[in-house]
Amino acid sequence: MNEPARESVAQSQVGTQSKVKKKSVLREYAEAILIAIILALLIRTFVVQAFKIPSGSMIPTLLVGDHILVNKFVFRFRDPQRGDVIVFKYPWDEKRDFIKRVVAVGGEEVTMKDRTVFIDGRPLVEPYAIYSDSRLSGGPGYQYGPVVVPPGSYFVMGDNRDNSQDSRFWGYLKKEKIRGKSFLIYWSWDSEKGGLRWWRLGRLIP
Repeated sequence: MNEPARESVAQSQVGTQSKVKKKSVLREYAEAILIAIILALLIRTFVVQAFKIPSGSMIPTLLVGDHILVNKFVFRFRDPQRGDVIVFKYPWDEKRDFIKRVVAVGGEEVTMKDRTVFIDGRPLVEPYAIYSDSRLSGGPGYQYGPVVVPPGSYFVMGDNRDNSQDSRFWGYLKKEKIRGKSFLIYWSWDSEKGGLRWWRLGRLIP
């Protein structure tokens, strides 16, 4: 007479254990997802962030459609140096991010004559710079400066000198506006030709 009752109790215990297992599995998934989101936010805020190149101001180093990674903590340990390609808040509209190359640091004198940049009177060797339009800056007879970069600030320029809104136009960049140093192209899409630039994937940014 007691066997059906025992069987019912056993089935009830199995059902309860099954529900507990389902809840624990769902809880594990939820915790894993939450941890992943928190880690992603921390990495994006303090370590590495992805950016897309929207314009041609850094050609040939960076092309329109390049997707890059930016190191956001490197400047906690050292100051930006000449040659660093950095992402920063555009001084005239901080909702926008710009990317340029550091040409001069605080205390240095910048002069530009024709297609040569001089730092403290010495010509700067720039294998990455191009001048695509002789009618614009860099043409014969063009001169900029001399100007002295204030302490704690930087003079930045795009590698595509004739197609770049940079320190020549809007002034010096303060260190606190810098987001980080770009270091890697992880994806590159040519929207005009509709294809992947596979040869650029994984390329380090000089």
